[in-house]
Amino acid sequence: MSHAIQAEGLVKRFGGTTALDGIDLAAPTGSILGVLGPNGAGKTTAVRILATLLRPDAGEARIAGHDLRREAVAVRSKIGLTGQYASVDEELTGTENLVLIGRLLELPRREARARSAELLERFGLSDAAHRSLKTYSGGMRRRLDLAASLVGRPELLYLDEPTTGLDPRSRNQVWDMVRTLTEEGVTVLLTTQYLEEADHLADRISVIDHGRVVAEGRADELKRRTGSQTLLVRPSDPADAAEVWRIVAELTAAQPATADEGALITAPVDDPVLLSALVRRLDDAGITADELALRLPSLDEVFLALTGKPAEEPGSAGTGQEDVA
Repeated sequence: MSHAIQAEGLVKRFGGTTALDGIDLAAPTGSILGVLGPNGAGKTTAVRILATLLRPDAGEARIAGHDLRREAVAVRSKIGLTGQYASVDEELTGTENLVLIGRLLELPRREARARSAELLERFGLSDAAHRSLKTYSGGMRRRLDLAASLVGRPELLYLDEPTTGLDPRSRNQVWDMVRTLTEEGVTVLLTTQYLEEADHLADRISVIDHGRVVAEGRADELKRRTGSQTLLVRPSDPADAAEVWRIVAELTAAQPATADEGALITAPVDDPVLLSALVRRLDDAGITADELALRLPSLDEVFLALTGKPAEEPGSAGTGQEDVA
């Protein structure tokens, strides 16, 4: 299997602060690698190194087959980058922004204009092509920013928290675009604090904390790695809730929790066979259930278990510390 990203032992220090402490990252060609971590974990530093904007103090990487240190110019020709904040010019129109980038990439003027029109249509911005960006909504600006990173037809796209501040509808539009790009063979490295985003998009996930990769794998693998599943039981008759609670407590040897004003009983479960035993006990008691299931931990619960802290809301702790750590 060929890899678009193969990084080993990357280290970066800023004075006395170690931003990256020997991380390994790998992304097969045509896949989406999600990189998760709290603010200051080192996500943006890793992206900047892989984009040749920073030099690592140690470690090595190959990007689209090119050595990160010795072939930086070749690496830049293969990548596109969308950072946390829009990099387009508010005074220019959508078309002018994309044509400008095309010309900076040394595309002939006619080709730059054709590529601009193609991308504006693809991202649903043709009607706003000749409007100043000052009139664009946040979602429209973000889509234009993503379009700008594709002017040079990159093989590899770095998306550093690309949906920060977007409403759910705009976020879903960006997700759809990212999926389409990977279907066309583009490899994507996605950093995000929206755990739902990584769960929906990423083929594999690397969790970074304090500059180190603390876990790596598919979302379902990470969920299973945290241990127990959660049993959920919702009796059809709310009057049976107390008896269901007693049965669940007896079978799990745990203190069940309740939700929805006591109508939903939940408990941690280590042995999935217990579900069959519970079905038999409920049947013997003449109790039916509207909901009866085992649930893997959510990615939020995985994140908490791995880093010891909940995922922070994007845009919170906006100190800029992530830029240097």
